[in-house]
Order: sequence, then C-alpha cells, then structure tokens
Amino acid sequence: MRKYLFSAGFALLVAASISVTAVVRPAFAAEIKYVVNNMPITTGDIAHRAAFFKLQHKKGDAAQEMIDQTLRLAEAKRLGIHITDQQVDAAYQRFASGNKMPLAKLDAIMAQSGVTKEHFKEFIRAQMAWNQALSSRYRSGEGGSVTEQDAVRRMLDKGGAKPTATEYMLQQVIFVVPASERAGTLAKRKREADAMRARFSGCNTTREFAKGLIDVTVRDLGRVLAPQLPSDWAEQIKATKVGAATPTRETERGVEFIGICSSREVSDDKAAQMVFQAEGSNDKDADELSKKYVAELRQKAKIVER
Repeated sequence: MRKYLFSAGFALLVAASISVTAVVRPAFAAEIKYVVNNMPITTGDIAHRAAFFKLQHKKGDAAQEMIDQTLRLAEAKRLGIHITDQQVDAAYQRFASGNKMPLAKLDAIMAQSGVTKEHFKEFIRAQMAWNQALSSRYRSGEGGSVTEQDAVRRMLDKGGAKPTATEYMLQQVIFVVPASERAGTLAKRKREADAMRARFSGCNTTREFAKGLIDVTVRDLGRVLAPQLPSDWAEQIKATKVGAATPTRETERGVEFIGICSSREVSDDKAAQMVFQAEGSNDKDADELSKKYVAELRQKAKIVER
C-alpha cells in the first residue's frame, strides 16, 4: 500500500535528464480560482500542475488534481499527520540521486518546465501525507486489519501451514543535527556517520564507538518482523547482512543508519497475522481505495469556483 502510493506519485519520467528548452515565461498575477474548505487554489497553482503533467507526458485536469491535493492535505492534517520540510527536502534529494543528477539540474528542470521546485516539493509533501492517511484508512476502516483469529482461519484454509516471516533485531544510530544548524553541519555529520557505519561490526560495540562522538544517539529497536519494517528502510534492511549496517540516510533528525544485530525465521501466530495482513495490502487495489476516499472527501467538501 505505502510503496504503491509513493512510487506512483514519483512516476516522473526517469528521463528527467530530458533536455528542457529554457523558456522565458510571461509574468502573470496569480488569482484565486477555487476555494476548497476555505483554502485557496490559485491560477498559478493550476498552471504549475499543468506543467507537471506535461513533464510526465500525462493527461489530466490540473484544476481538479489541485482540488484533490488540497483535500488530501486537509484530511492528513485532520488525522494529525505532519510532514516536515526536512522530510520533503530529503525526499527531493533522493529523487535527484535516484535519477543520477545533481540537485542543481533537478532545480533547473523544474524551473524551465514551469513546474517550479516549490510546486514539486508541495506535491511530494502531499504524496507522503496521503500515503500515511491512506495506510491508516486501509488498516482501520477498509478490511486491512487481520486478527490472529483471521490468521488461524487462513492457515486452516491452506492446510494448517503457518507462514514464516523474518524477525530482525535492529539498532538505530542517529547523528543528531538540529534544524537550526542543518545547513552548516549536515555534510560534516554525514561524513562522521559514514565513518562510523564503515566500522560497524555488530551491535555489541556500537555504544563504545559512539562514546567519543558528540550528539550521537544509539537506540535498540528490539525485535521487528519483516512486514512491520518502515517502508523507507525496509529494502535496505532486507539487503543488509547480519552484523552490518544499512547505508546512511539524511532524515529530519539528522543522519541515520540501522544496524542488523540478528535475524531469524519465525512462524508463530503473530508472524502469521502480520504476513497475512501484508498480503492483503498487496492484493488490495490501492488506486481504487484512494479514489473512493477522495470521492468521500469531495462529497463533504465546500468547493467554490471564483
């Protein structure tokens, strides 16, 4: 579920290395075109989204898409979901890195195409927030929750065999970077984190390594089943051997990596419950659930066209 939304939202063509002819666009005064639950959408917002569609070679109604995005962000806020600027910046950086381009080139593509960096970042924020809102909705209200009783029933349906899941013992290392110092110290902290990660050889010595370092937090995360791994770390954790650590990542807290203390295959009722729930989320048509959720929000919304 989570993977679907994030990747779908980021389906900007990998040909983001496309050549975009620089165009001097005429200046215009953005006017309010719609008011959605007292939140304005301007002609500028709509123009940027239309440019975004063009960059993706995608057809769509930019105005209606902006209305949907406004509703999604409002719903996420109602649910207490908050995506920080640091999270958005980190996702923007990952997008540039994933397409093998420096940030300056991505900035230029966004500017020259008429999308703008700011509009793309707000799109990222909306996708991340909606991802969490939809995952919450799926688990609680759309049949996503699998009880242990459900798991037992499914096991009986499959001849009594319990599915197995990998259980990880994890340790998190955070090189803390205060928001006020981020611009000046993030690169230095990343070098320090990379150096410690290179020395990592198991969870027993991590705190000893961290003793002489400033503002380094070591957290024992305990046992975590594979289906419970956070989506933004799951692939890296699964690809890392026991006794090693994931690559470092910039987060809203600073620079982090996760050490794999141990792993084992388990097949108890809790594991069965988590495996079946994960299977259910993969089988569910996430796009249809998203459309249904937005349709409900539209029904309740006050949308005024100016």
